[in-house]
Amino acid sequence: MSATVDFNDRMLSLGLARVSEAAALACADMIGRGDEKAADQAAVNAMREQLNMLNIQGVVVIGEGERDEAPMLYIGEEVGSGEGPGVDIALDPLEGTTLTAKAMPNALTVIAMAPRGTLLHAPDTYMDKLAIGPGYAKDVVSLEMSPRERVEALAKAQGCKTSDITVCILERPRHQDMIAEVRGTGASVYMITDGDVAGVIHCAEAERTGIDMYMGSGGAPEGVLAASALKCMGGQIWGRLLFRNDDERGRARKAGITDFDRIYSRDEMVTDDVIFAATGVTDGSIVSGVKSRPGYVETETVLMRSKTGSLRRMIYRNPVK
Repeated sequence: MSATVDFNDRMLSLGLARVSEAAALACADMIGRGDEKAADQAAVNAMREQLNMLNIQGVVVIGEGERDEAPMLYIGEEVGSGEGPGVDIALDPLEGTTLTAKAMPNALTVIAMAPRGTLLHAPDTYMDKLAIGPGYAKDVVSLEMSPRERVEALAKAQGCKTSDITVCILERPRHQDMIAEVRGTGASVYMITDGDVAGVIHCAEAERTGIDMYMGSGGAPEGVLAASALKCMGGQIWGRLLFRNDDERGRARKAGITDFDRIYSRDEMVTDDVIFAATGVTDGSIVSGVKSRPGYVETETVLMRSKTGSLRRMIYRNPVK
């Protein structure tokens, strides 16, 4: 029996949605309070509690640091009931801690699940990323290209002018030259302050978001989460790990990575079927944030399965007691 059959993703998908919903609800009271750590901890606690209710033999392969940093959901932590399929779990209990603390858009709780041994064990380092949506020939753009060449190649593939292309880039000093080069083509730049998982997802729904491509460096764990989403929605993503020191190279070796210059494609970061869930904490371009209504609290979750390519948008109303 294959790992994909053992995975039983159809039955687990609703449980995964409950995990992300619980995390969003737990940190909702921290929106705009200025306390990033408290918001993140609330999301972590709720996510762990819900994961341990699932009938899985789960291992966190993308988490919040090493074992000695507990009570965060650390890399290597075992979760679930101990029964059911063995699964890899990638998660960011609160993608956008700063966004939550400042009540800014696009804070999400994010989690992905796949059969054991099928998610890249990316260390907590930086990753150079490039992503586009579905419908393009393979490798129409690449990390080896300059930002200008990427914009020109994508415009050619679309049959449009470079000025019709919009690129999403994380607003950081390290990206100043990239931003200038992209703008030099006539393309527009959609800058985000945090949350590059959402930034990549935007590319998969270009008609809705107006964003054609994502590029720039950010967290490697978020790269695997973004690849999980694109595995479900369609689209291409490439990532190359970036190391600032020997300590980060040591983390990569510990995760089993020996080729430090390797460029990973989407299907190399996520090698089998995956399910992905994200719930809005603050309002954003993907899902709405947590809303307090008379008598209940409401969340919106996007739930995806790569096996079927299905995408559900789910509204959950939780009565206030």
